[in-house]
Amino acid sequence: MKNKLFFILTVLLTIFAFTSNTFAQDYTRWGLPEGAKMRLGKGHNREIAYSPDGSKLAVASSIGVWIYDAQTGEELDLYIGHTEPVTSVAFSPDGNTLASGSEDTTSRLWDVDTGETKRILSERTFQIFSVAFSPDGNTLASGTGNWTITLWDVTGEEKKMLTGHAGNVISVAFSPDGNTLASGSRNNDRTSRDNTIRLWDVDTGETKRILKGHTETVTSVAFSPDGNALASGSEDTTSRLWDVDTGEEKRILNEHISLVFSVTFSPDGNTLASGGDDSIIRLLDVDTGQIKRILTGHTGYVISVAFSPDGNTLASGSRDSTIRLLDVDTGEEKRILKGHTESVTSVAFSPDGNTLASGNFDNTIRLLDVDTGKEKRILKGHTKWGVSIAFSPDGNTLASGSWDGIIRLLDVDTGEEKRILNEHISLVISVAFSPDGNTLASGSWDGTIRLWDVDTGEEKRILNIHTGYGTSVAFSPDGNTLANGSRDGTIRLWDVDTGKEKRILKGHTDPKDADDKDNSVEVFSVAFSPDGNTLASGGRGGIIRLWDVDTGEEKRILNTHAESATSVAFSPDGNTLASGCGEYTNAVLDRDYTIRLWDVDTGEEKRILKGHTGNVVSVAFSPDGNTLASGSEDGTILLWDYRSRADETDD
Repeated sequence: MKNKLFFILTVLLTIFAFTSNTFAQDYTRWGLPEGAKMRLGKGHNREIAYSPDGSKLAVASSIGVWIYDAQTGEELDLYIGHTEPVTSVAFSPDGNTLASGSEDTTSRLWDVDTGETKRILSERTFQIFSVAFSPDGNTLASGTGNWTITLWDVTGEEKKMLTGHAGNVISVAFSPDGNTLASGSRNNDRTSRDNTIRLWDVDTGETKRILKGHTETVTSVAFSPDGNALASGSEDTTSRLWDVDTGEEKRILNEHISLVFSVTFSPDGNTLASGGDDSIIRLLDVDTGQIKRILTGHTGYVISVAFSPDGNTLASGSRDSTIRLLDVDTGEEKRILKGHTESVTSVAFSPDGNTLASGNFDNTIRLLDVDTGKEKRILKGHTKWGVSIAFSPDGNTLASGSWDGIIRLLDVDTGEEKRILNEHISLVISVAFSPDGNTLASGSWDGTIRLWDVDTGEEKRILNIHTGYGTSVAFSPDGNTLANGSRDGTIRLWDVDTGKEKRILKGHTDPKDADDKDNSVEVFSVAFSPDGNTLASGGRGGIIRLWDVDTGEEKRILNTHAESATSVAFSPDGNTLASGCGEYTNAVLDRDYTIRLWDVDTGEEKRILKGHTGNVVSVAFSPDGNTLASGSEDGTILLWDYRSRADETDD
């Protein structure tokens, strides 16, 4: 198995967070791809940024950029155009333009008033890690995966490409006067160890200085307010202060015992705050380098720190799921803000200092009143990781299996949670309803298939796979047989009543490893045809196989030309097979996040549906055949109008 965490990284929507009111929101129909009629979920949040006037909040997500009213939390817009997750966002100083960087190798400039794309800035073949505007707003810097920084004129012209780093540029920052750009670099591998900070002359593009000293990836860089000092944080456990004019190292702040995740200057530039994976925040005197104060209390990594605009309060976000507000002068804890259920990855004060925004691994964004500590708003819809979905036979219930080991049954019309099935000890990566809707089968990383009573939620039977986890499960139309695909490359057919194994189907191999004696690959998805005579299976290598259920013989091979055929589903009439594609490599080019429709009789490809920005890990037809649902690691489900697409063919 080339990637042991394959399904942990597959992410699709668990729509249990939605209410009937959510379904009525217009944003479910914003920016839809051709052929789709609704989007459930907002994707995973990556970064948050306040507009300069504090009225708007921009959220970089896996499907685009969401714009919120910072006071009410209302969705204002969704900027769609990137074809991969958005990694970084930044407002221009005047607040009229938003810049976004993406894994799709482009940066975009958006008109904040209209939401329209003003410019597309292409980095050719390498993803963008960070974007930053110059203080005058005329230049955008983007740090990339090809070890370069590009300086763009906001008119869209490339001004300069800055080369010299020997690793990905993951952090960029302009000096307050805009004349100097600082960049921090990442170690790519043992043959390319950079660990340097470079100071660039913005006008000429020349390297002014190379700052050496860090021995691991430079995770963050920040100028002091007066521009005379630069702070850097690194995975080598140190923070360092540098003299910008001379390039000399003024101080090494190595009080952390491990990784330094975040460094930031106080507004007056006299204090530097740093947080690391020792769960401690350190406040350091910039002039002397001495520790002014050590702030404790967190029980997990301190991932993000931010000073309030007046410099009196420090906010810290931690892996322990809490935010702490600390008095900078006394070091006393003013307030603990709770509510997130996962690590707090980012914190940011509004320009007036009255509101704190926080981003989190639970994929909510929370707006908190700084004075009272009360939660003002929760921005939901940036969804938690899920793995598999299945419609009940009557179409009224959707089952969702999740990485957290929980299965949720949801009302399709209202989005409300109807039932939670007992926790597993491992993530649930496949679910399927029996034809009568009374039983739900689930496959898990614990190496078992479990059969559940839908009405009571009780566990009816456990089927032990032994040789690999159950990557996919499917009932035959008569409900007597259960098929499961497995990590070991086999498909097993089980007798539902007795729990005994009826047949093992073998044949999924990786065509790229044909010389390997054991080149079997995971079977990611299985589906019975409506008449029960044919079983479809998709796996790594992009191959879909159609099997004769009675004999176990292979009837046909369909080649998706993608790296993996991650999901398969028959239409109710049995004439069409839908397959979802995924790519699990580091390559940026030619990633395939499509859904493909196949003619079952001929094996010909009928249509390709595009719109997801992450691996498509689940596809399902509604019982009436009018809707195709697709779930993706981009954190959304797209509902496609299948009736308008079924009989068409691609050009």
